Amino acid sequence: AEKWMQACNDEMLTLIENGTFKPARLPPGRKAIGCKWVFKIKRNADGSIERYKARVVAKGFSQRPGLDFEQTFAPTAKWAALRTILAIAALEDLDLETIDISSAFLNGDLEHDVYMQPVEGFEQSEPGWVYKLLKSIYGLKQSPRQWHKKLNGVLEDMGFSLVKSDNAIWVYLKDDIRIILPVYVDDMTIAAKGKSKIEWVKSELRKHFKLRDLGPTSFLLGVAIGRDRSKRTLTLSQRQYILDFLAQFGFSNMSTVSTPLNQGKVLTKDMCPKTDAEKALMSDKPYAQLVGTLMYLAIATRPDIAKAVGVLSRFTANPGIEHWKAAVHLCRYLKGTMDVKLTYAPDPKFDSSELFHAYSDADFAGSPDSGRSTSRMVIKIGTGAVSWWSRLQGIVCLSTCESEFVAAVAAGQEIIWLRHLLSELGYSMDGPSTLFIDNQSTIQVAKNPEHHGRMKHLDLRFYWLRDMVEAGLIHVEHCQTDQMPADGLTKPLGRLKMQAARELLGLR
Repeated sequence: AEKWMQACNDEMLTLIENGTFKPARLPPGRKAIGCKWVFKIKRNADGSIERYKARVVAKGFSQRPGLDFEQTFAPTAKWAALRTILAIAALEDLDLETIDISSAFLNGDLEHDVYMQPVEGFEQSEPGWVYKLLKSIYGLKQSPRQWHKKLNGVLEDMGFSLVKSDNAIWVYLKDDIRIILPVYVDDMTIAAKGKSKIEWVKSELRKHFKLRDLGPTSFLLGVAIGRDRSKRTLTLSQRQYILDFLAQFGFSNMSTVSTPLNQGKVLTKDMCPKTDAEKALMSDKPYAQLVGTLMYLAIATRPDIAKAVGVLSRFTANPGIEHWKAAVHLCRYLKGTMDVKLTYAPDPKFDSSELFHAYSDADFAGSPDSGRSTSRMVIKIGTGAVSWWSRLQGIVCLSTCESEFVAAVAAGQEIIWLRHLLSELGYSMDGPSTLFIDNQSTIQVAKNPEHHGRMKHLDLRFYWLRDMVEAGLIHVEHCQTDQMPADGLTKPLGRLKMQAARELLGLR
């Protein structure tokens, strides 16, 4: 208890030192929003306790638009962008260090008068007094936006530029100096060649914010980061995350399997409960919670389960017992592969003149419920995937060529975004980016208006890819299916093929 009380005292001291609020009488016609304490144990990558943290959080749900706030949008760095920066750091042997801005939201300047009730345990001696907020506080609807504006102003004064392709990344480009600064709320990762540049960034930020120097980056958003700088490799792992959720759902002692999905079982809507007895059987199964937990793995570090999680997500509204068994099967697979790491290292198979390579694939009419195909895309930097997805297409395709072409168009969009991002980070994007496809007809359609009879009904927007190829921004090439990293994101594979697919994705 004394540790939590100390955490509360530290939080109130921070609020007072920061000048976050002042006592005030509530003006007539105004309402003071409530607040509450939120407690959290912060842990290290190995699960050990780092510190006890207490936070005063405003009940922003009672704020009134137009009176207490206006706009609320604030960006956070995308996982694909974060992985891209980490992969580049591995290949170029950049220094990576992390800092945490203490009580980041308390630095934002409020543009509206907001009143808050006294904090529990620290009430005013005189009744009828409230707090007038002078700066933003956690829980306010506009706090993330005000913090982002404050941080942007400070970084721009330091010479950084906000990246338009991802508004939560800043870059410093001057002469031969390049410093990349991705930010996820209050977690900042600094990537630069040489520790002196990183120390300069820290010293400048200390003039404006109170920060915690976490040293070389070893843990980021629940992901453990390992490096072997002599071999220029960097690994991402969520082993502790897997152990924690297996224990949470009571799966710690289950046996393991070698594939994410059972090859002999196709999940459909017909398996959803129809009778009261079937619904009662699923009433105590935390299906949606489990799928949500698995989704973070699929988004952050495990592209090999993207297909499986995508399929399971289709039935969260009304899951049946077969869907639950498939989710448990996926957990058994993860238990057996919890030590697998997403690895970035130089790939000797490719010319280093291209920073990345993209792959697209599709299964024709793979969904038995809708007849729609599944698109999948993988972009690799070095040996590891930095961007991927596996999702149903928005239309019903009439041929394999058509479904592959629709998938290639979506992959082309990701390619153009990544080209813009790398260009803003100071990398030359003069030549075309290669998109590998395992269907010859799709390659021909991407280059020329061939196969008119099979493609004439497609919406005109799908021919955007052909324009990009003609403009020299994207170059399409054929890839053998057994060398296609995206193949494992489309359909269930056997043990040996799944193992090969993991290797192609950079999971080792």
